[in-house]
Amino acid sequence: MKNIVFLDRDGVINQDSPLYIKSPDEFHFIEGSVKAFENLKSSGLEVIIITNQSVINRGMVTQEVLDSIFDKMRDGVRKGSGDIKDIFFCKHTPDEGCDCRKPKPGLINQAKEKYGIDLTSSVMVGDSTKDILAGKAAGCSQTVLVKTGNGLKAIKELNEKGVGPDYIAENLLDASNWIIKNRDE
Repeated sequence: MKNIVFLDRDGVINQDSPLYIKSPDEFHFIEGSVKAFENLKSSGLEVIIITNQSVINRGMVTQEVLDSIFDKMRDGVRKGSGDIKDIFFCKHTPDEGCDCRKPKPGLINQAKEKYGIDLTSSVMVGDSTKDILAGKAAGCSQTVLVKTGNGLKAIKELNEKGVGPDYIAENLLDASNWIIKNRDE
């Protein structure tokens, strides 16, 4: 399967919070992100969400609450004529040492196995250093950093590491336009 765009959630699709997103009422789309889903779908690109959600293992929310947050996101995307193929999330805290928490590529690899994805034609979009490193570690053909969320902080961190995304976008809508324009290059 080709033409997959992997998206981080918090800070890319919706407003992030240092206190975490713990209920559907705290989930608010970033301006333009719903339109980005429509653009990607109309261009034949499928979207899979790749997100760290340690709120589960931190005991801040139940799986049912996380599912209701995901449902609100899916509903909003559908209402905007977009689509989410699947959601892969890591419930572990950073100190648990799992293989699925970004910056490790485990979630992307799970999606690859489930759908037979050709990662060499896939893109990872995120707002953090972890997102870009996970995309690169998984072998995605391109990585895009959005300035929303933690993006400005990540630019500095990535520069210090000598690693850079293929594109730095203002937001997810800008990222979608760049991905569509550059998908066959």
